[in-house]
Amino acid sequence: MASLNDDANNPLHRCLVVIVGAGPSGLAVAACLQRNGVPSLILERSSCLASLWRDRTYDRLKLHLPKHLCHLPFLDFPRHFPTYPTKDQFVEYVESYARHFSIGPRFGQTVVRAEFDPAVGLWRVQSQDRLYVSSFLVVASGENVEPVMPDITGFETFSGPIIHTCAYKSGLEFRNRRVLVVGCGNSGMEVSLDLCRYNAIPHMVVRNSVHILPRDILGISTFALAMALLKWLPLRLVDKLLLVLATFTLGDTEAFGLPRPKTGPIGLKNATGKTPVLDVGAFSHIKSGKIKVMKGVREITKRGAKFMDGQEKEFDSIILATGYKSNVPTWLKGSDFFTEDGKPKASFGDGWRGKNGLYVVGFTRQGILGTSSDALKIAADIAHKLRIIKSSSQN
Repeated sequence: MASLNDDANNPLHRCLVVIVGAGPSGLAVAACLQRNGVPSLILERSSCLASLWRDRTYDRLKLHLPKHLCHLPFLDFPRHFPTYPTKDQFVEYVESYARHFSIGPRFGQTVVRAEFDPAVGLWRVQSQDRLYVSSFLVVASGENVEPVMPDITGFETFSGPIIHTCAYKSGLEFRNRRVLVVGCGNSGMEVSLDLCRYNAIPHMVVRNSVHILPRDILGISTFALAMALLKWLPLRLVDKLLLVLATFTLGDTEAFGLPRPKTGPIGLKNATGKTPVLDVGAFSHIKSGKIKVMKGVREITKRGAKFMDGQEKEFDSIILATGYKSNVPTWLKGSDFFTEDGKPKASFGDGWRGKNGLYVVGFTRQGILGTSSDALKIAADIAHKLRIIKSSSQN
């Protein structure tokens, strides 16, 4: 590798910790490091904080979990916020978090390559116009960076608009239209529900089994209830209780084309990261027939789609609720920490720390709660290593 010298065409910036990403994950690590007396620098490719939440989510989005389970370290949500804050309220909270801890990310910095240089024992992080050199690198760019586009024959032949949910704002522009929603996760369910409010006719594709749980049971967050039960009961029993309560509250989902996986909802999430759908009203529209459930798509046609069960229907628009993926493998080089699809190879619970001062936050598929836990561990580990280095230099 080239020596660590300043270059007029590629200015060199030295710092102790570089954090890639100014979303909740990156801010949480910066705040935790600050509490440990460790300075850091956040690099963010967009021009704002939490750009995914601000620019690539639908208008009606709310947190799926109660706010007391979604705050970042050392700062709660405002008391006047509702139990499930809206998208705009969450962005407001993130901005106040950055102000509270005086965190100033460097915006407009797209990391194109990051690699550990063993010759000098430092990380070289290259943006489009600057080189950063640091002792520690924290990957906080998240799992949800690039939209996943499904491999379905015929997309190019469809005569209407095809958009990913990252570009969907509301059902207003789809009023009275027949819309094919590909995907039945939380986004697919909520987009379908939103479309109903504008008199659209959503047809939601359910290719695989899915767990649907009520967001609340008897006024208590289902997720919070599960967490409380897990302190006293084995996971398998908690899953059984959740399914009994879900069936009592919602009814038999399989009767409406939504079969449940054989593994329980919490067990499945821990094993695969697949999050159960927390229902906020979509399932009642499925039962009433306002949201049509369709089997997997076999082919997209000029005017609609052909399905695995032999049906063929016409649609005006297609919305892809097919999720996102990480882009880390495209820029993090020389590390075997991630798989090709951008997921940590380490087992569940150990995916926050790599080699040579590499750390990862926001990739545990445990939401903001997992992010906060990882951020605390990362900051403590870096502070501990710095104390060892300082002690060794003094002896």
